[in-house]
Amino acid sequence: MLKIEELDAVVSLADQMNSEDGPIVLINLFTVDPADEDALLKAWAHDADFMKAQPGYISTQLHAGIAGSSSYLNYAVWQDVASFRAAFTNPEFQSRINDYPASAVTRPHLFKKLAVENHCTA
Repeated sequence: MLKIEELDAVVSLADQMNSEDGPIVLINLFTVDPADEDALLKAWAHDADFMKAQPGYISTQLHAGIAGSSSYLNYAVWQDVASFRAAFTNPEFQSRINDYPASAVTRPHLFKKLAVENHCTA
C-alpha cells in the first residue's frame, strides 16, 4: 500500500482540498525501492487511466529522476480543486492505492500559477 506523506509541514493536502482555487497543478513526488520501480509505474499508469476519465482533468506527465534515482515526479493539471477532490476521494481511486508497492512513498501537494511572471535572461 502506498504511504502518503505531506510535502508541506504547514499546509496539508487535506487543508488544500478544502480550497476552491482553480486551475491547479498537483505535484506528486514518489520515492520507491529500485526493485519496485516497475510495480510503481504499473500502478501509476492504472491511476492515470482513471484520472483521465474524470471531470475537470486536463493533463498529466510522469518524470523520472536521472542518474540512477528512484524518485518520480507526477505533474497533473486540473480545472479546479473541486474536480481534483471528487476524483481523489472517489472510492474506486482510493482502492487503487493498495496496488502500489509497499516501498512506495508519495508526497502530493496542490499549486496554482502566480499572476506575476518571472523572466530570465541567459
